Amino acid sequence: MTEGVVRSLGSGRFLDWGAMGAQGTAGGILVCWDKRSLSLLEMEVGQFSISCRLRNVEDGLVWIFTGVYGPFARKDRETLWEELGAIRGIWDDPWCLGGDFNITLSQWERSRQGHLNGAMRRFAQVANDLDLLDLPLQEGLFSWSGGRNNQSWARLDRFLGVVQCRLPRPTSDHFPILLKGGGLSRGPSPFRFENMWLKTEGFKELLRDWWQGAGGRGRASFRLASKLKAMKEKIKAWNREVFGRLEVNKSSALQQVEFWDRVEDERGLTVGETELKNEAKENFKKWVLLEETHWRQVSRELWLKEGDKNTGFFHRMANAHWRNNSVDRIKINGVEVAEEQEVREGIVNAFQHQLSEEPGWRADIEGLHLQCLNHNEAEALELPFTEEEIHLALMEMNGNKAPGPDGFTMAFWQFYWDFVKEEVLELFKEFYDQNSFAKSFNTTFLVLIPKKGGAEDLGDFRPISLLGGLYKLLAKVLANRLKLVIGKVVSADQNAFVKGRQILDASLIANEVVDYWQKRKEQGLVCKLDIEKAFDSINWNFLMKVMTKMGFGSHWLAWIWWCISSATFSILVNGTPAGFFPNSRGLRQGDPISPYLFILGMEVLSALINRAVEGGFISGCRLHGSGGIEMNVSHLLFADDTIIFCEARKEYMTYLSWILAWSEAASGLKINLAKSELIPMGEVADLEDMAVELGCRVGVLPSKHLGLPLGAHHKALSMWDGVEERMRRRLALWKRQYLSKGGRITLIKSTLASIPIYQLSLFRMPKSVVKRLEKFQRDFLWGGGSLERKIHLIN
Repeated sequence: MTEGVVRSLGSGRFLDWGAMGAQGTAGGILVCWDKRSLSLLEMEVGQFSISCRLRNVEDGLVWIFTGVYGPFARKDRETLWEELGAIRGIWDDPWCLGGDFNITLSQWERSRQGHLNGAMRRFAQVANDLDLLDLPLQEGLFSWSGGRNNQSWARLDRFLGVVQCRLPRPTSDHFPILLKGGGLSRGPSPFRFENMWLKTEGFKELLRDWWQGAGGRGRASFRLASKLKAMKEKIKAWNREVFGRLEVNKSSALQQVEFWDRVEDERGLTVGETELKNEAKENFKKWVLLEETHWRQVSRELWLKEGDKNTGFFHRMANAHWRNNSVDRIKINGVEVAEEQEVREGIVNAFQHQLSEEPGWRADIEGLHLQCLNHNEAEALELPFTEEEIHLALMEMNGNKAPGPDGFTMAFWQFYWDFVKEEVLELFKEFYDQNSFAKSFNTTFLVLIPKKGGAEDLGDFRPISLLGGLYKLLAKVLANRLKLVIGKVVSADQNAFVKGRQILDASLIANEVVDYWQKRKEQGLVCKLDIEKAFDSINWNFLMKVMTKMGFGSHWLAWIWWCISSATFSILVNGTPAGFFPNSRGLRQGDPISPYLFILGMEVLSALINRAVEGGFISGCRLHGSGGIEMNVSHLLFADDTIIFCEARKEYMTYLSWILAWSEAASGLKINLAKSELIPMGEVADLEDMAVELGCRVGVLPSKHLGLPLGAHHKALSMWDGVEERMRRRLALWKRQYLSKGGRITLIKSTLASIPIYQLSLFRMPKSVVKRLEKFQRDFLWGGGSLERKIHLIN
């Protein structure tokens, strides 16, 4: 057994394991556990068993698990019993054994009962001597089938001393046996509006009555906040007392269907009974659909529509997301913390510091020229909000996205707009008149999403903000206004979030520059910059100065200031809120207005570079096109991805370092020079000195820029390795899920087929790569997963 084989099971970065090797084609045991729940103390590997001494992470309980693959030959069984006796001799802790013992405890555990033989007696004696209790197997009598036409059945597989049940058997001659135990502890979860309630008959009328009956005092936002609080309590009580538990209701409905099936097996049904049976079936279908809607919302797999019998898939993906995002231990500033309370406090303290502005001098940008809005464009941003634009923004939003602290999904506001709109419009009017709203609408949950597999350091997680629904709607309306004029003030060097510009423009131009230098064998430098925690560190006063210089009006500035400065944060650690604190810098990833504000701030860096080029302090790359057209490309920006081109001269690196230092002093955006790199074009003398001057490392071509190859030969097969790996990794993940054929087709169309499209926009795919990618998709569609193979009906 190898690490690679174990990792191919796709169990995530928290997997730990031990193994006993096979003997030819027989035997072999793999024991896996989740490191967040269990820690390994000791391990003993025998000829027919592997024993692990484990400690529960939650309560510190030490116990033993032994995996067994029993020998078939009678003479070898004594070796197994001796191994088990030795384990009890060296460790005196609670013990659980499980596996294929290749022997039954009694003749009753065989379909052809026969008689109680010496081997059975010996097995029972060993279990008794070791104080192991055998409990009845649930969901079936036997765990193995074989012999001629699979007519022989026996219970060869078991756990001793624990509750167990038999699971379905897809292909093996053994049924899997489930050991029922505890799991990772989750704290109390915040209220979340369930979109399945939208499908419940009569629920809309209930909500309308509750909404109209709820009152409040004060300004519009306070009244609305009071209404939402009352609604939350009403909904929770209704869910508890009327709607009930989803799984219980579904089970009850299924029992009704099974009851009428049994009656029909015994005799014919009357007309009335037939109607009752049909009603029972419809009731069961209703609960199945509601269950699917629930798990789709929790799983966040929104590409797949409900109603195609993919509940199992949604359920597994929801659990997989939770496992992947959960944090049991983490390194913060190089120090690892593992105790639950220490993890929570450490994460909160780290983000509280990260989102706090450090006092000090800020460079002035007053003398810098920035493009400006005209009077009409600035006035259009400050017009009164209309019902039409608010409703349009609302319907553009995804109703299934995770809600913020208020718990209400956007689907709630979309579905009940006809009777909630009056209060929402009053909120917008208050914001327009007073430049503010109740701060409770701007509370935020920060969720930590791993940037990579095996994330251990806090820096390996990306903080995503979950916002309250009403604030998110307001920010969406502001963003819709801003994106109409942002192209007027953002230079052509920026390609992100501006209408008519796209990410491929930046990648295409970057590759054109590199190709131009390579063909002419000219010397040059490509500087790829990494901005450290870009969204979290931008200075608010800097943003206000930038927008003022760009001609934004005072009303607009007041709105933006309130949106970014009135926020408060709690960190969701394993699904439970921790901490409550304000911020004094940064923009929230997940806020609809944040990307547009950020590129306004990045315009200062772009203007500084352009000014340096005009003054001869940085050269750029002069591209000569057809017809004598000449264009100087000095830099390209896409949000916080920055790439700079210049001639290979040390003084240029000195000037560039000054520009970056000035930009940081003005904006708070710090270049992470340890992750930035200087890539030479041609034979560049004194390259190391130039890298030291700038403070970054030396890189090589081919490289990556915005997820696409940079400087790679267009026929190189290796440039497609990343595409193949992403598709293979996605398939490895999805193959262990139980998607219907319709779901697999949808996945191929919406996700898998789009993986190579981005790179195909610039590069031609070799035929050999095309064939491999097509085979991945065919195998996924027709193979039905990793447990079975099917004939490919279409080539």
